[in-house]
Amino acid sequence: PAGRAVAVAVALLRYRRGGPARALRLRELRRARPEDIKDVGCKYYLELELEDVLDKDSTVNCTAEVLYHLGNKNIAPDVQFTLEGELKSTEEADHVFYTRMRSLEKELVAENIPDSHGHVPPELEPLHLLAWVASGYLVWQNSTENTQLQLAQIKHVKQVKRSDKYLQFDFVVLLHEKVSQEIIPWEMTVLWHPRDGVQVTRDSRQPGHA
Repeated sequence: PAGRAVAVAVALLRYRRGGPARALRLRELRRARPEDIKDVGCKYYLELELEDVLDKDSTVNCTAEVLYHLGNKNIAPDVQFTLEGELKSTEEADHVFYTRMRSLEKELVAENIPDSHGHVPPELEPLHLLAWVASGYLVWQNSTENTQLQLAQIKHVKQVKRSDKYLQFDFVVLLHEKVSQEIIPWEMTVLWHPRDGVQVTRDSRQPGHA
């Protein structure tokens, strides 16, 4: 159960602090303590060390609290976190990706990232990271004490042209629920701008397949 609470906390942190040039993952769980709060639910107190997948030397410490509400499967867990330490700037890499996507003559369309061999083409790696970061929102919003969701694959992604400053991507992703081993297709619309970060503006669970 503590591991599932950690997965939720890291997913939300990734969503709030990540982008096409940064995605945080757990390096070490230092401490986990559950507390049953009468008539409210179960709260986990966590101490974590996180690393950037693109720069394993870039680590931050984090304390987090994850509260699962009693009996209500439709309310996302409450997650509070505090980061200690500075994350490396991604300004340059963000600018490169943003400029490249804005300058494409034809909107990008891709599928099956990674492919069946686990390979992600280098030019699609920022998009893969963006989907992983954005799926942190889906994990947070749809987790219970008895589930552990993670991104398995981008089935399909289509860039949508916009008249404002944002990049928009419409994704169909596959989420792996590790407890039941179910694979769940999920649609999500993701907006991104270097200054504003990642926003999931729409999402809907699709009929699942085992």
